[in-house]
Order: sequence, then structure tokens, then C-alpha cells
Amino acid sequence: MAMLPLRPTPFFGNKNRAFWRLQFAGWGGAMLLRAMSSIANAQPWSFLLIVLIASVTGFSISSILSVIYRALINRRPIITWGATAIVLSIAVGLYAFIDASVISLYRPGNDAGFAQLFLGVFYIDLTLLGAWSALYYAINFYIQVEEQNDQLIRLEAQATSAQLAMLRYQLNPHFLFNTLNSISTLVLLKQTEPANAMLSRLSSFLRYTLINEPTGRVTVAQEIETLKLYLDIERMRFEERLRTEFRIDDAARNALMPSLLLQPLVENAIKYAVSPLEDGAQIMIDAQLVGSTLRVTVSDTGPGLPAGTDPTTLFGVHSEPDPAPAAKPGYPVSTGVGLPNIRDRLLQAYGSQQRFEVGNRPEGGFAVSIELPFEAKVDPAIARDAALRLARA
Repeated sequence: MAMLPLRPTPFFGNKNRAFWRLQFAGWGGAMLLRAMSSIANAQPWSFLLIVLIASVTGFSISSILSVIYRALINRRPIITWGATAIVLSIAVGLYAFIDASVISLYRPGNDAGFAQLFLGVFYIDLTLLGAWSALYYAINFYIQVEEQNDQLIRLEAQATSAQLAMLRYQLNPHFLFNTLNSISTLVLLKQTEPANAMLSRLSSFLRYTLINEPTGRVTVAQEIETLKLYLDIERMRFEERLRTEFRIDDAARNALMPSLLLQPLVENAIKYAVSPLEDGAQIMIDAQLVGSTLRVTVSDTGPGLPAGTDPTTLFGVHSEPDPAPAAKPGYPVSTGVGLPNIRDRLLQAYGSQQRFEVGNRPEGGFAVSIELPFEAKVDPAIARDAALRLARA
């Protein structure tokens, strides 16, 4: 019979239950230790009753202390530690008084007076309640630090998700403006059929963007299919001037990558390579696995960057002033939100584990290369079967 996989729960996931487990285990262990010590010292078996009463008394007093400490732990340090010292002193005195009273009743003919018995057990009770109080504060401070760390991690994850969503949503108005401008041009030229076809493809493309989460990831195969949908829209405008070539390795098709990562790269290639040339240009999209890395390259056969241009200027970062950027053909010193947006998305999603490079191709044209850690999409059915096999093992 198939068994559901067990999910371990943290020990302090339920703090109330964890407290009582430690409480019973701690005082039970102390009682066992004192019982073994009394037997080793040849005490009569009836003395175990004294040990039991002392342990129950300590258990009860420490339970009351936990309520008081819980109210003090988040106060100012001077209040917390000052009140703790006072309360602990009173608790130890009460504990020693009860222990001394019980021992005096157990041994009515004992030569030692009550004061001597009180001082004799005071040190033992102070050690027990002092250690218990130290452990209580240590454990609770540890739990608070862990909760703060978990909250910080959640806040960082939320901030990262919000940043990724913002970066993704920046692309939609940019893409919509260009596409709607093309549709408007077709309508003005009374080319209704191409305009309707472009609107239909645009609706399919936007439907995809709405279905997928802004912070989600898709396989390379899904990203390429979406990219082809976008290229179908642009091909209606540029016709034979826009030529594309896809070189996607089979091993890379199932690799995961951020959704709509390639669309702004192809959009830039169309704008700065295909559009300014009378014969247009070819855009190549390559995806391959290099060891444990997914490498995706978008390149074109356009004019590329002007000679001597620093590639960092494409991100709006200038190493030195450019005297006449408008007079140079090819890619400008800044491509708007496209390349900076992709760089920021990759940094948010992968940190230092990614690589993003831009520059001219040796054979002419411009290329953008992206390297990501390889992570394949896992079939939910396969993952479920693996979990069941692990549970049976």
C-alpha cells in the first residue's frame, strides 16, 4: 500500500508543546539523578518520596516562573534582569522552605534545626532554578532570533518578487507601444487584414503574459514558442527583411529560465539591426548546455556597435563622455529599458551565479550572451512517485 511521505516538523514549531516536553524531560531527569544519588548514598527507599515531592515542587514553581518570565522577556534589559533576579530569589526561597519543611517532617528527631536544613537545601534549589531560568531565557532568545531571521528572509523574498514583478511589468508598456504603433500604421494604410492578423497575434501574446507569473520561470521550449509568437507580429511589418534562425539543443529545451527574458533582446535586434538596413538582417537565437550552465545567445547581422564604443554604455553607464553619439550608426549608447531591465532581472533572480555579456560579433553584428545555472523542469508525476518511493524505503 502506498504511504504518504512524512514531513518533519520543527521541534519549536509549536512552542507551547515544546515547553512542556522540555519541562517534563528536565525535571524527570533531575528527579532520576537525585534518586540514583540517594540510593548510592544508602538512603532508605522511603527517601525517594522526598525526592518526588522536591521534583514536583520544582516543576510547579518553574511553571509559574515561565508565566512571569514570558511577561518580562521583551521589556527593557534593566527591567527584565532586575525583576528576574527578584522573582528568582523569592522562588528559590519558597522552594527551599518547602524542601526544608518536608525533610523536617520526614526526620522529626533530627539534631539539625530548620535554619540549617533551609540553608542546606537552598544551594541545591538555587542551582536547579538558576539553571532552569538560564535555559528558559536562552531558548526563548534563540527562538526569537530564528523568528526574526525567518521574517527577514520572507521580507527579502517578497522584496525580490516585487522587484522582479516590477521589472517584468516595465516591458509590457514598452512592447505594447511599439506593436500598437505598427497596427495604427497598417490601419492608416488601409491594410485591414494584416492589422487584424497582428491584433489576433497580439491578443495571444498578451494572454500568455497574463497567464504566467511575472516572477515565474518557463522552459526554454516555452520561451522560444512565445518568442516565435512575437516574431510573427513583427514579421508582418518587416516581411522578408526580418530573417530568423533558431539553434536550440534538445538537452536545453527543458531548462528553466525567467519568462519573457528574450523578447526585449529580439526587440532591440529588430530596432537597431533590422529596421535601419534596407535589406534587413538575420536574428539568431542559440541555446545550449555547457556543463551545468545554460547558455542562451541572441545575435544579429546588423551594424553592431560603432568602433571603439564601450559596451557598458548600453546600460547608461559611460566610462568617458561621448562627443557625438547621434552621428554613429548601430546600437545607441542606451537602449532604454531593454538591456538594463534584463541585467537587473538576472541579478535579482540569480545573483552572482549568472553572466550577462554584450558586444560585437567577430564576423559582424551584435550579440548578447546569457549564462544561467542549469535547472530542469521536474514533472510533478515523477516527483510524486519519487516521494512515494522514498517514503517506502
